[in-house]
Amino acid sequence: MFKTLRWKDDTLFLLDQTALPHEERTLACRSAAEVAEAIRTMRVRGAPAIGAAGAYGLVLGAREIRAGNREDFMRALRGVAASLEATRPTAVNLHWALTRLLRVPEGRPAASPDELRVALLAEAHAIAEEDARANRAIGAFGAALVRPGERILTYCNTGSLATVDYGTAFGIIRAAHEQGKVARVIACETRPVMQGARLTAWEALQAGIEVTVITDNAAGALMRQGLIDRVIVGADRVAANGDVANKIGTYTLAVLARAHEIPFIVAAPCSTVDLQTPEGAAIPIEERRPDEVTHFAGTRVVPEGVGVMNPAFDITPHHLVTAIVTDAGVAMPPYTRSLRELATARVGG
Repeated sequence: MFKTLRWKDDTLFLLDQTALPHEERTLACRSAAEVAEAIRTMRVRGAPAIGAAGAYGLVLGAREIRAGNREDFMRALRGVAASLEATRPTAVNLHWALTRLLRVPEGRPAASPDELRVALLAEAHAIAEEDARANRAIGAFGAALVRPGERILTYCNTGSLATVDYGTAFGIIRAAHEQGKVARVIACETRPVMQGARLTAWEALQAGIEVTVITDNAAGALMRQGLIDRVIVGADRVAANGDVANKIGTYTLAVLARAHEIPFIVAAPCSTVDLQTPEGAAIPIEERRPDEVTHFAGTRVVPEGVGVMNPAFDITPHHLVTAIVTDAGVAMPPYTRSLRELATARVGG
């Protein structure tokens, strides 16, 4: 199987997701600036994946710092972290991973810059390894909710491409498929960047899972015809009350699922649960470039002079979410209590 990211010879290698599905191209990042650009341009994407990539980016940045003393080193390191975090403001995993690495020096007050560089790399490795384990746990917990023969609709891309390994929402689908429960996966194309059509469909083929791609605006009609049994999506940030920030269009699917009495499941590791953000209204929403909407495959499809709105994410209110599957277990309403209990258990474990 492919690897979304890997560290070798002091270099972060990323599978360039902008080239898929036509070409499997690897991008070699040897500086923090190169990692930041890869995150910004969505060559690597998905909340857990950009968290791990950001951690390795900070490691590369630490190696570039030419500071003679610890104080100057830490000042420069915080600057590198700020530049990496600014690339994608909505996904909390990036902030979480960078904050975790910046705490490493706090536990080593006497360590030299060289010793801190070694410790930072070890922490980045730990984040990557933990994400792979977390995704397997999400898959196991989520697959237990799936009934045999279900036709599952998913949105955007939440598989190995969006994580270090296995996937979150797609990890549930993968685990349920391995148990023989999944009849078919329906992947929304996910405009405007087409992550579902390009990436989820590609991953499903790699995993041997039958997949059908639909236009985003076909989901409601399929639900009305009884062709969808469950919706499973990922998350870029989950607020303390269970509000979910995810790829733009997720809210629409949640409303449709509720109208047709279809379970709407969110999958995310505990690192994506932001207990410091009380509700979805406090989550910053990234606005991406207009050309993602005005152009398709390099060809302009919108008339010159027309205004464009291109929010990358939307907020699904918690009352539309049936359950939130984490690596510590399944959270059920009321989420203010269940998410805190699971996050506490995860930290304690």
